[in-house]
Amino acid sequence: MSVDTLIILGVAAALLLVVMLPFYVSQRRREKRTDEAEATARRYGLHEPVSLHPVVSAEACIGTGNCLTVCPEHDVIGFRDGQAMTVAPARCVGHGLCERACPVDAIQLVFGSEKRGVEIPRIKENFETNVPGLYIVGELGGMGLIRNAFEQGRQCVEGIAKLPRAKAGMLDVLIIGCGPAGLSASVNCLHHELRFKTLEKEDIGGTVRYYPRKKVVMTMPVKVPGYGKLDFREVAKEELISVWEDIVSRTGLEVATNETVSAVRRSDAHFEVTSSKGEYAARYLILAIGRRGVPRKLGVPGENLAKVIYSLREPEVFQRDRILVVGGGDSAVEAALALSEQQGNKVSISYRRETFARIKPGNLERIERAIASGQVDVHWSSNVLEIRPHSVIYRDQHQHEQEMANDVVAIFAGGEMPTAFLKSCGVEFDTKFGTP
Repeated sequence: MSVDTLIILGVAAALLLVVMLPFYVSQRRREKRTDEAEATARRYGLHEPVSLHPVVSAEACIGTGNCLTVCPEHDVIGFRDGQAMTVAPARCVGHGLCERACPVDAIQLVFGSEKRGVEIPRIKENFETNVPGLYIVGELGGMGLIRNAFEQGRQCVEGIAKLPRAKAGMLDVLIIGCGPAGLSASVNCLHHELRFKTLEKEDIGGTVRYYPRKKVVMTMPVKVPGYGKLDFREVAKEELISVWEDIVSRTGLEVATNETVSAVRRSDAHFEVTSSKGEYAARYLILAIGRRGVPRKLGVPGENLAKVIYSLREPEVFQRDRILVVGGGDSAVEAALALSEQQGNKVSISYRRETFARIKPGNLERIERAIASGQVDVHWSSNVLEIRPHSVIYRDQHQHEQEMANDVVAIFAGGEMPTAFLKSCGVEFDTKFGTP
């Protein structure tokens, strides 16, 4: 082999090394991060999907990595052997950026999995249910992200605005719920000059009002007709509620708060709705009531005592109290931490499992520190049996009955989806097992 040939081969090898080495190093870094993310997901119980999450087609994926860089939640998708893969599906909150960023359509957002089905109302692409004229937007339809809720409210009303209006003496639209989806639907009704009314059983903000104080809510920029652009991606709960109240004030929106709907009846081409304060007739009905529904109760004696609460809006109200938090999810952990920070409180958690599962890594780290420092006490594998005026009876992990002195019981056992109400409206449900 000649010297010239050797030189050419050497130059080629050097060029190949210069080109390929950074690529190889980048790939190894991605795979190392994926390994770490996968281990973290399994530790925190985030490797099994809860609801909406991405699924990557191994046959279609070409490994561009676009999906990794656009996800605001981070580590939902990882990278191994030159292809993307779902690592922590329970982290996904439905941004959908990964799906849109994939140049070969290798990613789909799906509800549920082969093992775990998710029951959601039957909804068409225009958010109309199987009941003509009845629409569902926001969290109740399986999309919990605030930006998604705002967008669905807008799209739903834009579609309704193209339909025939109600006859005289009747509302065009009745909106039930004034969380992000209901608020969006309401301001867009104003924008399209529809005759409408918005009912909210509590106060403006819906479920978000029950997040612990200073909880950061993930969102993305949205345009609000008559108000302007909400250009933030992270915002504290208090600031977000303040912005919503400002929207209501500046747009002149009227919301009937503390008004609960008890019955909905379809009559010819309109709806007749009965609430705690009156009756309404509307051509179209939008349900934006969220999935939280009615707080799930324990079904034990004493649960109706005044000292029992099912949400925590102002933890500073509780001081120098002996508090038992029941539950082990994010809401329970965040409430226990918030209450433990108030002066003089003694906070305990009763959880039916042996360890916290499916909670955010940051919450797990915080609660572990609080437990180690004695700030919060935990009764693992325990069940509350009875709530008394000044104590709580519970069964401990050894199946022994114990009595604990107590002033406040905060129950965070999840919510019962308003299935019965929806079925009374005629809405049908589908169980999704990995359905796009």
